[in-house]
Amino acid sequence: MENGQDPQANTLIVPQEQIPEFLPIVPISHRPLFPGMMIPLVLSGDKMLNTVKDILDSNSKMGGVVLIKSPGDNPNTTEALYHVGVSIKVLKIAPIDDGTIQVMVSALKRFTFVKALHDEPIIRWQVAHHDEEPMPDFETKAYSMAIISMVKELIKSNSLFQEELKLFLNRFTAEDTGRLADFVAAMTSAEPHQLQEILETFNAKKRVEKVLQLLKKEVELSKLQKKITKQIEENIAKNQKEFFLKQQLKEIKKELGLEKDEKTSEVEKFQERAARLSFSPEAQRRFDEELEKLRILEPHSAEYGVSRNYLDWLTSLPWGVYSEDNYDIRKASRVLDRDHYGLADIKERILEFISTGKMKGKLTGSIICFVGPPGVGKTSIGKSVAEALGRKFFRFSLGGMRDEAEIKGHRRTYIGAMPGKIIQSLKQVETANPVIMLDEIDKIGASFQGDPASALLEVLDPEQNNSFLDHYLDVPFNLSNILFIATANQMDTIPLPLLDRMEVMKLSGYILEEKLQIARKYLIPKQLKEHGFKRGMLNVTAPALKKIVDGYAREAGVRSLENSIRKIMRKATRRHAEGDTKAVSVTPANLEEFLGKPRFQDESQYLKKIPGVVLGLAWTSMGGVTLYIESTMKPAKVRGFKQTGQLGDVMKESSEIAYTYVSSRSREFGFPEDLFETHYVHLHVPAGATPKDGPSAGITMALSLYSLATGKAVKKNVAMTGELTITGKVLPIGGVKEKTLAAKRAKVKTIIFPLENKKDYDELPAHIRKGLDARFVNYFEDVLEAVYR
Repeated sequence: MENGQDPQANTLIVPQEQIPEFLPIVPISHRPLFPGMMIPLVLSGDKMLNTVKDILDSNSKMGGVVLIKSPGDNPNTTEALYHVGVSIKVLKIAPIDDGTIQVMVSALKRFTFVKALHDEPIIRWQVAHHDEEPMPDFETKAYSMAIISMVKELIKSNSLFQEELKLFLNRFTAEDTGRLADFVAAMTSAEPHQLQEILETFNAKKRVEKVLQLLKKEVELSKLQKKITKQIEENIAKNQKEFFLKQQLKEIKKELGLEKDEKTSEVEKFQERAARLSFSPEAQRRFDEELEKLRILEPHSAEYGVSRNYLDWLTSLPWGVYSEDNYDIRKASRVLDRDHYGLADIKERILEFISTGKMKGKLTGSIICFVGPPGVGKTSIGKSVAEALGRKFFRFSLGGMRDEAEIKGHRRTYIGAMPGKIIQSLKQVETANPVIMLDEIDKIGASFQGDPASALLEVLDPEQNNSFLDHYLDVPFNLSNILFIATANQMDTIPLPLLDRMEVMKLSGYILEEKLQIARKYLIPKQLKEHGFKRGMLNVTAPALKKIVDGYAREAGVRSLENSIRKIMRKATRRHAEGDTKAVSVTPANLEEFLGKPRFQDESQYLKKIPGVVLGLAWTSMGGVTLYIESTMKPAKVRGFKQTGQLGDVMKESSEIAYTYVSSRSREFGFPEDLFETHYVHLHVPAGATPKDGPSAGITMALSLYSLATGKAVKKNVAMTGELTITGKVLPIGGVKEKTLAAKRAKVKTIIFPLENKKDYDELPAHIRKGLDARFVNYFEDVLEAVYR
């Protein structure tokens, strides 16, 4: 060569940059960097900004990037970082906003932590750099081909791999296996700790083997993802196909006139309903207006739903639809006798009511109210009346109702508005002349939301209910063809204007003989059937039944009697279930095995010949009852009078009248004049836990005080009732039938009533009066005559 120079002297040799041993460290999360990568990093925080500034101020512009062990750890300490990272060179920096910058870096070499110089104000480590360990040539190509082969599989499902592979091959060769492994690892979706493990593998062969395992998992994941995507696309395509076909079919049917849209179908449905009804002029006008509005509105609008619901209610009501009344008196009598025993006066009133309807041609202008204690059959009689007339029956309870809208409905402006109970019942029975039972009308309430009792005035007034206006319908509906039957336990709590509109029929209760017949004919057969007993498997003897009525079910109705029979059935079914299949016979001897001890005792055993003890008769909402009045006295310096037994104000006044009357007649009644002046008198009415009130115990209290003062005990089996005045006049009382029934249940032989109640007693059925010696008194002297002489 010229001048004897080396032929390679003209070749340009680029010296490799020297990487410093001491590096400022930039902690990163999520994924580590690999040598050969060029990537932007977004950094924020004072410590990060100070680290970048330190790198830029250095001559080499180099630093280190290390992965944080756990994203939740504090990244500003050495302990939070892995000990293997990558040295970087900062190529470019660009601010994003206050406190955040984007740094373009080029990853150079792996390094290993030697020691930490300090963590503040920035992290600075002493590190040991690692050069790439070469692989044998024959292995290099084989491993490279294996990696590229698996990458090709990934390219089929992820085109991003193809672009990235092109970029890699522009910078490196496929034979650079270590670089290729780093590149492919960075492209996978492996976990950060798995990628960190690749970074920490300095031996190229082992690193490639680990990357091939990652690639295999990635290929399997890619195939599964592709399969899921395909299934989703197939389902979407199938649904779209079905949707388009259904839409096409719908349009074809519409063109052929085989199918209509939702709005057209609704309009035609309402028109068909309306054609079968006889609207009033107001209802017809409202129907036409609402139907026209429905035609204009879009089905998805809120107003459409309101109009549709209104038309649905309007066309569901029985406008002009009536069931044919059956005025066959004999059939009505048979139905009433079949379902109820006794109650002759009530049956007579009902048959007279039906007869009046037969004469007029229709039953209008009358509202019946059954008043009586629980369990006497008020509701069941209402059902029998409906059956006898051939009418539909609907019952709803007014007990506890506090909102006027329950009767008259809500206005349509409210969400969820609907008509009141009356209109709802008409929709259900589908006729405009049903029998509607208003149960528990005496327990109706009132609140700030309105007074339902006042709303019922329009419903139950024959002069007004022919144009009843429900707030929801807002068109008059004729209720005058409905037979309303109300039930109540007492009349005291029914508002007077409401009571004035009703024809009251009183059901007083049943005596012992009637209850025995009811149990035999109705209750026992019903319970035998409900409990699965066949004929002959269980028998309740007549004496046992009488003992049940007398000892366990002495109230006016028959509910307790039915519960007692039901209890016997349950005990018997258990015997059968336990293997004892013998026929069961219930007798007075074994009755307590089934029902336990009797609840009631024979009243007469308490009525001993003790001066001051008298048996009285009282009326309650549960029917008639007997109660004792007891009085005693003790010597005292001054006179005194005390009453106990939870007496009400009226009853206390009656006791004071009796005390004054008897104490002022000492000479006439034959006891010392100073007797009451020198004694303290105590009058008690058991049981003390039961509140009591009313004026009808006047003569009973006076007789108790008379008996105490004279020492004359009242004879057995005598009960009485009557109001007493201060002059000794006996005034009439109410509840004659209920009190008479109570006396019969208590086996009383003689009863004393005010003279003015004789007409009420004479109207009682003969079987109730049978066996009773009734005395009628006008003055207290007549009471003494009836009791003692």
